[in-house]
Amino acid sequence: WPLPQPFVVGCDVAGVVEELGPGASRFQVGDRVWGTNQGLLGRQGTFAEYCAIDECWLYPTPDGVPDETVAASALVGVTAHLGLFREARIKPGETVFVPGGTGGVGSMVVQMAKAAGARVLTSGGSDEKVKRCLELGADAAFNYKTQDVDAAIRELAPAGVNVFWETRREPDFDKIVVYVAERGRIVLMAGRDARPAFPVGPFYVKGCSLHGFVMFKASPEELNASAGDMNRWFAEGRLKPQIGCVLPLSQTAEAH
Repeated sequence: WPLPQPFVVGCDVAGVVEELGPGASRFQVGDRVWGTNQGLLGRQGTFAEYCAIDECWLYPTPDGVPDETVAASALVGVTAHLGLFREARIKPGETVFVPGGTGGVGSMVVQMAKAAGARVLTSGGSDEKVKRCLELGADAAFNYKTQDVDAAIRELAPAGVNVFWETRREPDFDKIVVYVAERGRIVLMAGRDARPAFPVGPFYVKGCSLHGFVMFKASPEELNASAGDMNRWFAEGRLKPQIGCVLPLSQTAEAH
């Protein structure tokens, strides 16, 4: 889509309100806020000392929660929330499988699904990542390089998983449909160029549903609902991002 020129990169933001534009009333000068969905659809990005952002894209930062926490959770967090609650309509007691439970979105899916009362199965590419998945709250985690993930899921969820959250760019739908339970939901959020084969028969006979979405097309009202739950979990210490390092704006290129 067309971008402003010159263009400022960055989707996520956290900081303090310095000034209010005409008609703005949701926040006051001095309020701490966070947000996402910038640098998209003609909007300037956030990697700057000051950002002019419509108030509908901002949310209050809970007391005692660092800016780094909300900024690093913003895009990946609302993505996970939209997929789990708006799309998959997850319920307490259901079983979720998300490959890559330590990734940006994957780690949010693990934590939010647990907060919703679901049982969470996940995987990682090393023993260290498996350990981290368990620390994030997963009920079971598998090293997909050394373990038979198929057998492990069959043992732990013999009737199948209720929600399969695909984080990879090239889904193997033949395998995924075997994993899911009757009326299972499959969530897609990556792989724009992917064109995999699709097992139509097994999919519809099981009554499965497929949910593809992108967070930047969500409405301000939908993102505000996501932010409300996230803020509650931030305040309770139940939602934490995976921050690899913190860099200054002058190292934006290195960060990317």
